Amino acid sequence: MSSIVKERATFGGRLHFFCGKAGAGKSTLARKIAEPEQATLISEDVWLSRLYGDEMQTFDDYKRLSLRLKTVVGPLVVELLRTGRNVVLDFPANTKMARDWFRALCEQSGSGHVLHFLDITDATCLSRIDNRNVERPEGSHHLTPEMFSYISAHFEPPQDDERLHVRRHDGPA
Repeated sequence: MSSIVKERATFGGRLHFFCGKAGAGKSTLARKIAEPEQATLISEDVWLSRLYGDEMQTFDDYKRLSLRLKTVVGPLVVELLRTGRNVVLDFPANTKMARDWFRALCEQSGSGHVLHFLDITDATCLSRIDNRNVERPEGSHHLTPEMFSYISAHFEPPQDDERLHVRRHDGPA
């Protein structure tokens, strides 16, 4: 694990968020971090499933509904952080644009953050997706190798110039 940017002094809680391809273990790691951090865990997959259920049929549906969900979750997260709560936000930070949203939440709340970057091989991700397709945890969707490739084509690993405190994970979540 390494830190790209040292955290500045903070006034609220700490935001934990995650970057990694589908099947990398983001949700598993989010759950592992939440309890010892005494953090509020907010899972995009669970919220989308409970709020929109069958409305999510395509990747475009996911993108549209995810943006709508962020308009509700963003202010909630800022308020939780301002009150000193730690928040584990299990939403993908898989593009620079997505990470800009997380950083804006921290800036609005005056809180610190940790971006957990799960740098996991495609083969491992695909194996985990196969298992998840059978287990079907709440909020999960069946993914094929073709869907994984399509989604992965949009993936952008974090860069030094993004001013993020990154904790790298390259082992099992």
